[in-house]
Amino acid sequence: MEKQKQTSWKHKLHEIIYEADTPEGKLFDVILLSSILASIVLVMLESIDSINNSYGSFLNISEWIITALFSFEYILRIIAIKKPLKYVFSFYGIIDLLSTIPKYLSLIFVGSHHFAALRALRLLRVFRILKLTRYIGASNKLIVALRASKAKIGVFLFFITILCVILGAIMYMIEGTENGFTSIPKSIYWAIVTMTTVGYGDIAPQTPFGQFIASIIMILGYAIIAIPTGIVSSEMSKTNTIDINTQSCPSCAVDAHKDGAEFCYSCGSKLN
Repeated sequence: MEKQKQTSWKHKLHEIIYEADTPEGKLFDVILLSSILASIVLVMLESIDSINNSYGSFLNISEWIITALFSFEYILRIIAIKKPLKYVFSFYGIIDLLSTIPKYLSLIFVGSHHFAALRALRLLRVFRILKLTRYIGASNKLIVALRASKAKIGVFLFFITILCVILGAIMYMIEGTENGFTSIPKSIYWAIVTMTTVGYGDIAPQTPFGQFIASIIMILGYAIIAIPTGIVSSEMSKTNTIDINTQSCPSCAVDAHKDGAEFCYSCGSKLN
């Protein structure tokens, strides 16, 4: 009887923390999302010297409160599943740990405040919280399209790399060191910056022929930018959306199961 009560308690805790299809689970996600956003704002404010000097104590206390909240949540996530190590060594488990420990390190190591930037990793947790069905189907379709088009994009990037090397070498011969093109690697850097339409302006062709070549590269850059978009869009039009729900495995915490699934696709455990 006692074991059944414990299982029921863990089952309820799992429903609240790992899933978003109950009122309690949605409330938990809203509170967690608000805490993450508040933490990111604190990290940004702490990096501003004038604000940190004036409100350092308040920011420090606020960060300790949020760190304690995330630490408690991390422990609850470990308790709520049957195989805690699956969560601890998962992608989000590592992110949760890395985004929580910087504040504790400040108590042990002097000058560890530089690790505070790791707290910005908490922003990645937003992707886990926004696991509502309407988002899961769209994100799953995008992932499938990216995987299907990775070979084409790889060939495209290889072609662009070769093109930049050739154009960089040509500009090195045309402009020469007197116009800022002091080496072929630096000329290749200029070709990449120009082709991607970034245009820093730290190096610029001075000869008429060099400027003519640069104009062609600029126009070519606009056409090249559209190619990866077209490849992914084409694959997305071929992809059928897979119906995914918000269920999370009570054993290994893996989510994104298909509608109607009774068992986890990763460990085979029965779903709630």
